[in-house]
Amino acid sequence: MSKPKIGIIISSTRDSRFADKPAQWILEQAKARDDMDVELLDLRDFDLPFFNEVASNAWVPTQDPKAVAWQKKVAEFDGYIFVVAEYNRSITGALKNAIDQAYVEWTQKAAGFVGYGSMGAARAIEHLRTINVELQIASTRSAVHIAGAEFMKVHPMGANGPMTDIEGAIGGSAKDMLDQLVWWTNATKAAREGKIEAIAAE
Repeated sequence: MSKPKIGIIISSTRDSRFADKPAQWILEQAKARDDMDVELLDLRDFDLPFFNEVASNAWVPTQDPKAVAWQKKVAEFDGYIFVVAEYNRSITGALKNAIDQAYVEWTQKAAGFVGYGSMGAARAIEHLRTINVELQIASTRSAVHIAGAEFMKVHPMGANGPMTDIEGAIGGSAKDMLDQLVWWTNATKAAREGKIEAIAAE
């Protein structure tokens, strides 16, 4: 079985977002491993409309070509790492809209999380885990939470230091999350491929 392919999704689209810094850091952590292939997915690059379809593509084919392009990209991956900003105790509107633009492309896969903010996006990630249940995505137990004093060490409104300044605090959780993500993506990938092989054999 080939290595799982992981999409790292940058969920904030604001001009002044902080997301690029942790996204690049977790990309480097993932690339240093030999058990996954990774690619950054920036929601800014897809110019998605607000969801305006008749129904989810679980029931009706999507009509908007930009949404279809997003679905095709999501479908390329065996799992995802969501880089999560917390807005009013939840995920960004941009991420929720992107999630809602697909369904069948998410299912029977796995996801991990990197959150940032005063609380490390803990509440947003818990909300996202619940959304993932509906999408039939298996969530890792561990997540990376860049919070409090560590957040201010790397944020432009604080010391604006490099991510390496806080690796001692978050490196362990990143390894745990990536280890779990590899396990779950391999498990779900094998199950999906086994199901496809069983159908082909009928």
